[in-house]
Amino acid sequence: MNDDNWKHRSERMLCRTCMWFVEKASQVDNPNAGPVLGRCRRRAPTMGGFPVVFHYDWCGDHKIDEEKAGR
Repeated sequence: MNDDNWKHRSERMLCRTCMWFVEKASQVDNPNAGPVLGRCRRRAPTMGGFPVVFHYDWCGDHKIDEEKAGR
């Protein structure tokens, strides 16, 4: 059997489906503005604030948000 059960698993583990991802307000108002930007709120903010991420980024701390995953 050559099927890899994990082959496409990472497709659902992007920032856009993570409970820590908060989309930038201007992106919500203008969905045609280009790549969706947001903030990762997984950890406490630094002096520069929360890290800026694209919706297609990913990390090892991903925690799926069931409401976002259905989009």
